[in-house]
Parts: sequence; structure tokens; C-alpha cells
Amino acid sequence: MIVFIGCAIVIGSIYIGFSMAGGHAEALLHISEVITIGGASMGALVLQSPKKVIIDLVKGIIQTIKGSPFNKKTYSELLMFLYSVSRLVRREGVLALEGVVANPNAGLFAKFPRVGKNHHLQHFLGDALTVIADGKADPAILARDLDEEIRVMETEHHAASGALAKVADGLPGFGIVAAVLGIVVTMQAIGGPVEEIGHKVGAALVGTFLGILASYGFVAPMAARMDTLGAIEASFFRSISVALVAICEGQSPRDVAWGARRMVGSELRPSATEFAQLLKDAEAA
Repeated sequence: MIVFIGCAIVIGSIYIGFSMAGGHAEALLHISEVITIGGASMGALVLQSPKKVIIDLVKGIIQTIKGSPFNKKTYSELLMFLYSVSRLVRREGVLALEGVVANPNAGLFAKFPRVGKNHHLQHFLGDALTVIADGKADPAILARDLDEEIRVMETEHHAASGALAKVADGLPGFGIVAAVLGIVVTMQAIGGPVEEIGHKVGAALVGTFLGILASYGFVAPMAARMDTLGAIEASFFRSISVALVAICEGQSPRDVAWGARRMVGSELRPSATEFAQLLKDAEAA
């Protein structure tokens, strides 16, 4: 929703300003310019990016439009899940984690669907819990391994948003290319009516306009938003990492959940009162 609101503000402000200056919207509609700029940008993206980066980019754009799944409700369920896992270990020992991992569609994962239905979270938690269930995990080594996994995740995310940012950097240049092509077409009609020449020059200038607008008005902000959502995702996984290491160290269930709570920004972090209620709800689940 926020993405659509932002796009509407950009388009609306430009349209209103252009109309107030006496312009007509149809003067900006030149499909040939859009095809030139859009096609060249897509080609450059394919040329510079491996297959995985393109796939990650498409997924990232879709997720950016839909909004981050790592919101306050998801984080609240995550704290409840971590608290429940820690209580299970405290009562039955680490071998009880084998049942949690073996049945990801049932048990604790099923009780907290925002965690269980997120395959990325599920796999991250499942792999770490499997290591802890072995009973010989070293907390320091576990912390190091989880940190490395998160770094790989961040690297892959930055590769996708970086590719989009490079496309944004190139769009003004492709706009100039479209404008130059438009001038070439104008030169071919230089002996024609003045109105026709004016129309073709206007179309050429629209190419420059569209390239700059697409870059600074849409693509670059989208890349920046992808980076922001990636940082939110990384903070979620770091909070999980802290909690898993605490479970491995044998800390109390409350301390496990409290440590995870401190790792996420104030916008998503439940208050002390909300945190206490979450623990009660987890015990009752």
C-alpha cells in the first residue's frame, strides 16, 4: 500500500504541475520512448546479473510491494515460539527438539503459523535446533555459524537491490539515448511542416524526462526500500540467533525471549507489559 501511495504522489504532483503550466498529458505519452528506455534497461539488467540475482530481485520487488512479513505480529509470535521452545528444552531436554524439527507442519510450528508458514524462518530455526538437539553444540561455534549464515543472506539481498540500484543509475543515460534517437528521427523530417518537427522534438525530450523520472522517482526509491526491508529481516534473524545461542547455553525461557526482544527496533519491539502477556499466551498455547 505504501508503495502505491508513493507512486501516486510522484505521478500526481508531476501531472498537476505540468497541467498548471499549460501542458497536456498526452504530450508525455510516447510508447516508442518507453519501449526504448524500458527495453534497454531490462537488457542491461540481464547482462549484469546472474540468474539467481534476477530471481531474487523479482521476489524482492513483489515482497516490497506486498510489504514486509517481518512485522510486529510476526515478531510477537516469534518471541512466543522461542519461549515455548526454551520451556520444552527445560522440561524434557534437548532431545525433545527432534520432534519439533521432524514435524515442521505440526507441534510448535503449527501453534505459531506466522513463524511456521514462513519457510525462510522455518528452515533457519530448524537447522539450528537440529544442531542443538545433538546435545554437543558449542554456543560460541553456533553463534559464529548463525552469524555467517545471516551474512550470506545479507550479501544475497544486497546483490538484488544493488542490481536494481544500478538500473536506476543507468536510466537517465538510456533516456538520453532515446532523446538522441528522437533527434535523429527529427532530422529526417527537417524539411517537413513546423508542427511535425515540433512534435518530434517534443517526443525526443520526453525520452530524457522519462529516463530521469523513472530513475529518481521510482526505481532508485524501490531499491532503497528493498534495502530497508532487508535490514529489518536481518535484525529478525539476529534476534533468533541470540535466542538460539541462549537456549544452547541453558538460559531460562524468559531470558531467552527477553534477549531476542532487545535485538529488534523500537517500532516492532513489544513493551514490557506486552512482553509479559506474550509469555502468558505462550504458556497457555
